[in-house]
Amino acid sequence: MISVLLVDDSDSERDRLAEVLAADPAIRVVATAADGRTAAAEAAVHDPDVIVMDWEMPTMDGLAATRSIMEAHPRPVVLCSDTWRPDDFDGMTRIHEAGAVAAVRKPGDPSAAAFDDRCRELVRAVHRSAGVKVVRRWRRDDESNGRTRARAEAPAQQSIRVVAIGVSTGGPPVLEAILSRLPASFPVPILIVQHIADGFVHGLVDWLKRVTRLQVELAANGECAYGGHVYLAPDGRHLGIDAGGRLVLDDSPPERSQRPAVSYLFRSVGAAFAGQSAGVLLTGMGSDGAAELKHLRALQAVTIAQNERTCTVFGMPGEAIKIGAAKYVLPPDEIGDLLCRICGLRGLTAAERPDTAGRVDFEREMRRTKTNERA
Repeated sequence: MISVLLVDDSDSERDRLAEVLAADPAIRVVATAADGRTAAAEAAVHDPDVIVMDWEMPTMDGLAATRSIMEAHPRPVVLCSDTWRPDDFDGMTRIHEAGAVAAVRKPGDPSAAAFDDRCRELVRAVHRSAGVKVVRRWRRDDESNGRTRARAEAPAQQSIRVVAIGVSTGGPPVLEAILSRLPASFPVPILIVQHIADGFVHGLVDWLKRVTRLQVELAANGECAYGGHVYLAPDGRHLGIDAGGRLVLDDSPPERSQRPAVSYLFRSVGAAFAGQSAGVLLTGMGSDGAAELKHLRALQAVTIAQNERTCTVFGMPGEAIKIGAAKYVLPPDEIGDLLCRICGLRGLTAAERPDTAGRVDFEREMRRTKTNERA
């Protein structure tokens, strides 16, 4: 049985969501709450497998409640909202920053045409989230003291020709933390496979353009990969690179249920450049890329995994660490600095990084607008 804590400020909505979840024999609603503060207390008492949380609530909204839960009693959180849209990339970024593992739209009126599909989507999200290993989030003012600062020994400058990054749940803010530290003169191309819902990758490209001095674009088959550029795998296609430095997009079957797959990217990089490469495995569910990162290490490549305390989900990097695939285990900011040191560069200081204040203000305005619309 999957035990669920259900949080919504509407009595009728809680009842409806409880009925939807109870229709699945593998799910049991063990407690309910009407606001975020109560949810945090109930999570500590009932220790649910999954928390289904309304996004817009008075007193403490779902994002604030999620962060509070992840700081005190971490559990997988599925945010559930009337206003959630699959193309709301800024919303997805805020969700991952708070520590939630998924977001879905509320089923809504049972007479609506989309009701059954949305019910199935909610139930699937609960099943996928159950058993996900989430990690404690440190309070923002405690982060520098709370996390392990196992800074890697300063590596010698190493000749590398490409950096390959694999990431899944919780990826966008981690990518920001890494890429924002790299100067525009970063000498090698960066290839990224981000597990993300179809349609989101274009928003991710646009968002990353605002937070890094590198050139960010969607990968195109046969394109020459240049230093100072970041290439993201498009929807539904594996991303690789050949020995001549040209990008390869491949329609071969999914690997570990993923296409694009991190495993494909790392294997391609190893075949093309062997030890003249760096592989980075970041937050995410499952084990995609772990075995291939170990192979890169055997080829004398630089291999890096994100440390547990800064992950939203310690799946992919955790598996890599377990099998000895990662030479370095670091938080995201130090990963960016390490990549710079390997290339003989200095990472950008806070004053030198792109100003993201406009993005933050935009997100706050979105939240105010949604609150006013509900009122």
